[in-house]
Amino acid sequence: MSKITIAYPLLLISLLFSGSVIAQNAAAIMARKQVPIICYHQIRDWKPTDSKNAKDYIVQIAAFKEHIKMLADSGYHTILPDQLYNYLTKGTALPSKPIMLTFDDTDEDQFTIANPTLKKYGYKAVYFVMTVSLGRPHYMTKEQVKQLSDEGNIIGSHTWDHHMTSKYKHDPNPKKDDWVVQIDKPTQKLEEITGKKIDYFAYPFGIWNKSGFPELHKRNFKIAFQLAEKRDPNDPLMTIRRILDSGYWTAKTLSNSIRHSF
Repeated sequence: MSKITIAYPLLLISLLFSGSVIAQNAAAIMARKQVPIICYHQIRDWKPTDSKNAKDYIVQIAAFKEHIKMLADSGYHTILPDQLYNYLTKGTALPSKPIMLTFDDTDEDQFTIANPTLKKYGYKAVYFVMTVSLGRPHYMTKEQVKQLSDEGNIIGSHTWDHHMTSKYKHDPNPKKDDWVVQIDKPTQKLEEITGKKIDYFAYPFGIWNKSGFPELHKRNFKIAFQLAEKRDPNDPLMTIRRILDSGYWTAKTLSNSIRHSF
């Protein structure tokens, strides 16, 4: 019997076993209780020019402070993505009433207003950075992003300029390859700024599709964060849920939403 004849069944068994393990892991992850994860964008007072829809994504300063105080008074403890990953994949214990706070799009008020507010309660957060905005007016600088990282917060990838991953295409020319332009180069830039590996990703607009999962896995992202849609049961780590803290919500509304959404 040839080595090839022997090797082929062994390879097939290995692939089947690997697929079985992945399915078992996905089922175990889906069975674990979801951790509440909140998504923020802008933390500032409303302007007359803000549209009704935009106000959903703009939490006013006093309201933000009230919401964070409510979380602290309610006994919530912030966790970071490594803790979430270990809990989901290995069942590692989390602190009582765990919650994750995330901030998208690199707005400067996340550094000047949100970060000092979180520090007051010993809270840490995750900042998903859109690299095209770095250093622009009203956005964070590289130095501010590095400071957030140095202070123990986590910096994640949020593409170059917020194009949806569901529309990405490969191209022989790296300058036209969406995965290179939107993911590889921005992630590399964030690693250069922070001096740390970037393991976490947030989908622009929270929109994802399954075709992107292999690309994200290839880039060794541990978790990809969406918004409030259902998780993909076959690859839940690539579709971890978050809810928006709406600019229209009171602290009580946020508290109720956390309890009912996760």
